[in-house]
Amino acid sequence: MNQANRLDRGLKQTVDWRLVGIYIALVFIGWINIYASVHSSEPSSIFDLSCRSGKQFIWMITAFIIAAVILFALNPHYWEVSALPLYLVVTALLVLVIFVSKDVKGSHSWFELGPVKFQPAELSKISTSLLLATVLSKMNRPLNRFVDVLRIAPIILLPMLIIVAESETGSALVYVGFIFVLYREGLSGWYLTLIGAAIVVFILTLVSNWWIPIIVCTSVAAAFLIWTFIHYRKRSKTGRRVWIRNIILSYIGAIALVFATDFLFHNVLQDHQRSRIEVLLGLKDDPSGVGYNVRQSMIAIGSGGLTGKGFLGGTQTAYGFVPEQSTDFIFCTVGEEWGFVGCLLVIVLYCLLIGWIIQDADKSRETFTRIYGYCLASCLFMHLFINIGMTIGLMPVIGIPLPLLSYGGSSLWTFTAMLFIFIALNRQENKYF
Repeated sequence: MNQANRLDRGLKQTVDWRLVGIYIALVFIGWINIYASVHSSEPSSIFDLSCRSGKQFIWMITAFIIAAVILFALNPHYWEVSALPLYLVVTALLVLVIFVSKDVKGSHSWFELGPVKFQPAELSKISTSLLLATVLSKMNRPLNRFVDVLRIAPIILLPMLIIVAESETGSALVYVGFIFVLYREGLSGWYLTLIGAAIVVFILTLVSNWWIPIIVCTSVAAAFLIWTFIHYRKRSKTGRRVWIRNIILSYIGAIALVFATDFLFHNVLQDHQRSRIEVLLGLKDDPSGVGYNVRQSMIAIGSGGLTGKGFLGGTQTAYGFVPEQSTDFIFCTVGEEWGFVGCLLVIVLYCLLIGWIIQDADKSRETFTRIYGYCLASCLFMHLFINIGMTIGLMPVIGIPLPLLSYGGSSLWTFTAMLFIFIALNRQENKYF
């Protein structure tokens, strides 16, 4: 009896039940909204295994089992030790799927094992996060040297480039979020500025004549050079040389990007991805084609008003106006049936989840746990930002699910595993501190 009581107290003290509670809440919110999105075309019980809500229930049960195994059965130290082998295996699967998978809308990214399909790209988020945390923790110093950046970059870029080769550019975009992890570990804010500038240059080149971004880049570079000479006039000459070098290299890179934009846009992106970007940027109007999904999604969300039309009361949802409404566009179901209040609740839950993960990571005494927590938070943020951006017309439609809410086993299992690995690492640390 005393032993059981000690176990209970230990669980209460070492497990962050806030994260567990939000996880369960988001999973169940997703489940009922998946049912809402398919109930009219597949009238049945929410548990009916012939429809998506019933299948999602099975994915939920298996996800809970995965969570329990990770939290209570596996040694948390396993994850750091196995990071490199797991990364190599998953990378091999990423390459293999290109050659053995079926073509699905131009993408070669799914393994089919009987009734079960899964994407190695989902597993890659776990393996990349673990290896990144392992390498950075063993460095045991701020990431402020360029040589260290070169050492770390391949860990992120390798799976990212392979996923692009699978024609899953949207999934590859998630890996950009790891730059925030590197920033938290000492990477200069200059690199974040360069990424933002590259995006601006890319978009500006698409929407204007080629000479306009060149003039803009030249003007910005000149302004930075003037500032550098003024700022370092009576200061370190070394600092001035570093800034001048960075400005010149950045300018050369920006001009190269201007001339490479056309090639990247027409040869890296798929036809449907190009069309979606063109619609988003206003380069063409296609309300009945590639712009249809977003238009109907915005109608659905807008029609929900403040409090929504009620559970199973959405007309856009009921009559299937929004394609992929149970997967990539699950958020519009929330908007139509639960309104602004429901959307706000979901966003608040995600913000609390990400915020508390970062809070736990910051408090961690183990470098590996801290960095892995940042990786988890970055992946969640990128998915949240891109997916909701898609549904309200602020981002191109690139096939990114909403974590824990969207239909599908691969995404649910991945984020369940990622979250509970962090909870387990945090629990292990709390046992001794």
